[in-house]
Amino acid sequence: MANKTDLVIVESPSKAKTIGKYLGPGYEVKASMGHVRDLPKSKLSVDIEHGFAPDYQPIKGKEDVISDLKKAAKRSGKVYLATDPDREGEAISWHLKELLSIPDDKTYRVTFNEITKNVVNQSIAAPRAIDQNLVDAQQARRILDRIVGYQLSPLLWKKIRRGLSAGRVQSVATRLVVERELEIRAFVPQEYWSIEAELERVAPNLGTFKAQFHGKDKKMELHSQEEAEEIIAAVSQGTWSVAKVKRQERQRQPAPPFTTSTLQQEASRKLNMSPARTMSIAQQLYEGVEISGQGAVGLITYMRTDSLRLSDEAVAAARGFINQRYGAGYCPPQPRRYKTKGNAQDAHEAIRPSDVTLAPDDIKKDLTAEQYKLYKLIWSRFLACQMANAVYDSLSIDALNSGYIFRASHSSLKFSGFTAVYEEGKDDEEEEKTSPLPDLKEGEPLTHKRLTKDQHFTQPPARYSEASLIRALEEQGIGRPSTYAPTISTIMNREYVVKEGGKALRPTPLGEVVTGLMKDKFHDIVDYDFTAQMEQRLDKVEEGSADWKALLADFYKDFDAELKKAEQDLDGERIKVPDEVSEEICPQCSRNLVIKSGRFGRFLACPGWPECDFTMPLVVEMPGKCPLCGGRLLKRTGKSKKTGKQYTYYCCERRTGREETNKCDFMTWDVPVKDNCPVCGHTMFKKAGRGAKKPYCINEQCSNFTPEEKRGGWRKPAAQTAGEEAVPAETEEKPKKTAAKKPAAKKTTAKKTAAKKTAAKKTAAKKEA
Repeated sequence: MANKTDLVIVESPSKAKTIGKYLGPGYEVKASMGHVRDLPKSKLSVDIEHGFAPDYQPIKGKEDVISDLKKAAKRSGKVYLATDPDREGEAISWHLKELLSIPDDKTYRVTFNEITKNVVNQSIAAPRAIDQNLVDAQQARRILDRIVGYQLSPLLWKKIRRGLSAGRVQSVATRLVVERELEIRAFVPQEYWSIEAELERVAPNLGTFKAQFHGKDKKMELHSQEEAEEIIAAVSQGTWSVAKVKRQERQRQPAPPFTTSTLQQEASRKLNMSPARTMSIAQQLYEGVEISGQGAVGLITYMRTDSLRLSDEAVAAARGFINQRYGAGYCPPQPRRYKTKGNAQDAHEAIRPSDVTLAPDDIKKDLTAEQYKLYKLIWSRFLACQMANAVYDSLSIDALNSGYIFRASHSSLKFSGFTAVYEEGKDDEEEEKTSPLPDLKEGEPLTHKRLTKDQHFTQPPARYSEASLIRALEEQGIGRPSTYAPTISTIMNREYVVKEGGKALRPTPLGEVVTGLMKDKFHDIVDYDFTAQMEQRLDKVEEGSADWKALLADFYKDFDAELKKAEQDLDGERIKVPDEVSEEICPQCSRNLVIKSGRFGRFLACPGWPECDFTMPLVVEMPGKCPLCGGRLLKRTGKSKKTGKQYTYYCCERRTGREETNKCDFMTWDVPVKDNCPVCGHTMFKKAGRGAKKPYCINEQCSNFTPEEKRGGWRKPAAQTAGEEAVPAETEEKPKKTAAKKPAAKKTTAKKTAAKKTAAKKTAAKKEA
């Protein structure tokens, strides 16, 4: 009797294809297409009275997949469950075993930290049993979130409005955004002043430089114009000299390799990718991409991790690559090791390329634009983390006058080190670049050309971006690598939080009302410490040191009491969500339009309804100023008259869309950015679309001006009818192409006919013989 083929079950077809290539003909690799059973959405599906027993059911629409897997499992020898190496992957494997009725002696659990030939074959050769502790930790999280969501959400529907939801992590994330907004509103700007001295050597044309007021023996803050003028008066009468010259070599270390949260943060900063999009592209890179001459290749290690650990083999490969490509000076004497944070699970390696020799530019033609950008980010960060420090020459000069110190500093790159490959992005504004300083000696006399005082005001804390919110959640110990992206997507989909000006997250009145109710009636659910402690308790379930049902019982006792008390306190009361008033004016009745929500999202409507029924698409304010009149820049949407497709454009707030009422005609398809041109100070723009785009100046009078044909994605505009709104090229209806007959097909057919005739002649000749 022939040996039976072994079955390997993974989640996705792309992963199945890559693994199937490595395992060969003795294995049948099939995809479960994610989860095969779950808690039904139509009810709570958890029997709280009988030990929180879950009622798992096959997912609707998966009948054919489940039937196919059952047949394959029945006819196979061994069944390898090769789902992702985390709690959720372990739970999927457990559900597959239970649903497909796979016997214990046929069930083998394998995991792949990276999908390469060596790792896949090594894992298949060393399988293990399903880890029930991991499964129980996932069950506890799933049931916990189901109880909170399904028992708390109806209260929100009844007291605020339908369609709302609450959850352990999403409610805390919303609270963070709301409290940051309250900080901004409560912020009182404080006045302060700066003084800049433009100094030069006594001998002319031997070097000028700018120095900032520092203080006397220690740094001083100037809180009023009078204080600044008093210092200016004193130094105007005094003499200048060089009090101190400090030269030193400064080193910068590379950032550690990526974890899930730092990858999401950096992709948001550098590539403008949302966390959800980042994880989707990373999943594709992990599962395998078709590479010319190699077939399907898994390009990165598993992307849901909080560990900074790297395998010895990967570090050795990186060091060898650095030595070969950049030279021995770029490779430090000893490999770099990075310490993982104390509360991390450390279940997997950090995110890195599976094969460092697969340089991004070498495989660029095989990747989509997004895959290439994200792979390059991961590859560069990993390589840089094993490279030598960057070295800077730092020079600081203290100029003294009347006891007051004015300080100038400058830093220049001496040795690029890891910066030859990668530099970490920042959420904050970049530091102002300084000019090189002249070669001065202590005691050397100076003279000033001018003294300038400037008034400033302290700024409120910045609103969270997706990147900084993920960092805040991680720092608070809230959520885990797999939860950051879906949490942010949820709070935005529920309209608790909206994105403004490209990146800033702002709470809506709805988000503020829901957060206020949660803080008042369900303090534990939105408490930072409580949520972090719950994550730690789930980690203990995973370790096998805590019982998952006891954890649920302990949580539910207090939650049920809070829920009953809230229903009693709010009996008959309905909480009104105030309208969010915009700066847009209703053209029919001159009221300020308010933001409403409907089936198709948020829109602007007149608050005078039913007397006035005016509505319009939501206007989003963008960063920057109108280059023609200095007004606000707005993001608007329109609809093509030819195709009916919706499109986005950007214009001045004084543009109405009707020529006769326009006060400013500025309009563009390009996206305004927060950066101003360093030459002329005008707002800069970038091309629309996913991924990082280089900003450019559109001011024709500026030496930094970029002509339209050099901005990328440009094509010569067609003539348009006077008064008709321009439509972007991508929304224009394109004529359908008629498929032309290929001459090559005729040649192939002719060859086949000729071959048939030749064969017939040979057959006839054989018969005659």
